[in-house]
Parts: sequence; C-alpha cells; structure tokens
Amino acid sequence: MSDVPTLFFDVGGVLLTNAWDTAARKRAAAAFGLDYPEFQTRHEMLKTAFETGRLSLDVYLRKAVFHAHRGFSPADFREFMFQQSQPLGETLEWVRALARTRHCRLYTLNNESAELHQYRVKTFHLDAIFQGFLVSCYLGQAKPDEGIYLSALGIAACDRHDAVFIDDRPLNVEPALALGLSGVEFRGLDPLRELLKERGIVA
Repeated sequence: MSDVPTLFFDVGGVLLTNAWDTAARKRAAAAFGLDYPEFQTRHEMLKTAFETGRLSLDVYLRKAVFHAHRGFSPADFREFMFQQSQPLGETLEWVRALARTRHCRLYTLNNESAELHQYRVKTFHLDAIFQGFLVSCYLGQAKPDEGIYLSALGIAACDRHDAVFIDDRPLNVEPALALGLSGVEFRGLDPLRELLKERGIVA
C-alpha cells in the first residue's frame, strides 16, 4: 500500500453546500407549497434507501412528493433539487489547487444519492480533483457506519496511519478516529489548511 497521505473529503458541508439537507427540503416545501411535516416524514422513511442506491431519484420523488396530484412536474422539482448545490466558500478551489501538487491522494467519502452525486461531479468538475468517489449510493453503506470507512481504506489501498478523513459532522468523524484514521472536523478552510500544513500537506 502507498505511504503517500490520502485525504478523504466529505462533499456537502465541506466543499459544496449540502445537496438535500433539512434546509433545502424546507426551501422546497415553501417553494412548491408542500406540507413540510408530511414531506419530512416521507423523506426520513426513504432516506437510507435513497442514499445507499436502492431507490432512484424518480422513485424517491414519486413516494416523497408525487404520491398526490401536484401543480408542478417531477422535472421542476428535480431542477430545484439540483440548484441547491453551490460552492461553499473557497475550500473547493483550494482542494483543486492541492490536487495539482500531486503531494497526496484525494478521494471523496460521502453520503449521497446517485443522481445528485453525478450532477455535482459534472457541474463542479470534481473528476479533475479526485482519484475516486467513495459514495454511499455505490458502496451500499452510509456514514457513520464503520463499514464504509473500512471499504474506503480498502478501495483506496490506504494504510490507516496514512489516511485523513475530513467531515463537518462530529458524528461522522468519530468512527474514523475509532478505527485509527486521522479524523478532522471541518470548521473552515483556514483551520483545515493549518492542520494539514502540520502534516506537510500544502497547496
């Protein structure tokens, strides 16, 4: 296995806004006149299957939104969902510069549905940055389950002591630490840059 540092980045909340979080769903409910508590209940029942690739976006929408007649189309709602994705500060461009140095290997490790993931990769050219996308929809596992971290190490052929896992949610960092990875709770680009600099990782 390589002894080059390997960084595993969460995407939503670190590089980009969260694709389909509570705030986005509340905005959707307001924009389309949905009963938010009902919508949220349906979302929670479907979330795991949606994010682990067992439920397509079309089926998710049919069950979560279009179980009743609506005055808008699934295409309208899909477009709204996609438009919630935006760069989060300057972190994405800094990681893009880091990738050009080739001083470390970069992967994502994130929970996301297939269609939202594919949209974000294409729109923000993430494939020019990362060597691989370790995503819940492909792995059939989701953070914070320990199995997804072990799968990430195996797929990336990375020893635990060479791995740095970066996520904005403490609950997702804790399993990484328990497994012997370096886990970093993302609190902004400047603290992340300083921490990685201590490990000799600079853009």
